[in-house]
Amino acid sequence: MPHTLHPAPSPRSQPAGDVNYGQLGAGYTAMRRTDPRIELHVHAALGSARTVLNVGAGSGSYEPTDREVIAIEPSAAMRELRPPTRVPAIDAVAENLPLADKGVDASMALITVHQWRDLHKGLAELRRVTRGPIVILAFDNDAFERFWLCEYAPELAAVQHKRDPSIQTLVDAISTPARRATVQPIHVPIDCIDGFVEAYYARPERFLDPAVTRAQSAWNFVGEGVLDRVVKQLAADLASGSWEAAFGIWRKMPMYESSLRLIVGGDPLP
Repeated sequence: MPHTLHPAPSPRSQPAGDVNYGQLGAGYTAMRRTDPRIELHVHAALGSARTVLNVGAGSGSYEPTDREVIAIEPSAAMRELRPPTRVPAIDAVAENLPLADKGVDASMALITVHQWRDLHKGLAELRRVTRGPIVILAFDNDAFERFWLCEYAPELAAVQHKRDPSIQTLVDAISTPARRATVQPIHVPIDCIDGFVEAYYARPERFLDPAVTRAQSAWNFVGEGVLDRVVKQLAADLASGSWEAAFGIWRKMPMYESSLRLIVGGDPLP
């Protein structure tokens, strides 16, 4: 069944979400890359879908290359960062998807729902346009508090609670009478190349690199001076051995059950 695209909305003067990615620069894509081990989980969840909608598509991380992809990305800066190997992204928002009802086999929204202006409207739009699986990667803000970095930056955990919807909210929104949405914890490998915060659970030195924290949007919301304080204290503790004494065991964990969750709902495809 072919999908139908409607005209994209007019350009916006303000960012569609809570972060202006135009201020992050091209360094974002250098830090936030597709990790092949996480990718396996995402692509498996898409099932037999041939047409896939990617909402909040960014620079194209985790998009399948063996299926027809429709990418939605409201940030002009992120659309420009998409490589030529990815389809051009459409300028639209999750809350007003330019597709017909049941226009795609599957949809995905990866590490993006916390930035939508109207979460419930966006999730309803995913339900409207998707025939089959709806695949979401999101953070469980309660689980995030287990991360050692929260002892240095409790403000970061507070930000997660404020920005991220509950996993139960997402499950309820994309469950259907035919299928209750499932939740799978994602185990992050020690050398994960997708630089979200917990990707560096065993590499604390990475948080001293401004390029790393610049690519993690939550730091934009912790308050003035917090990141500088955290970096200074962490650097001192790494130099003195205090971090190693308290958290050195984290360096020996080949995988970490992070707060990242794969949520799969929608109807099963025939």
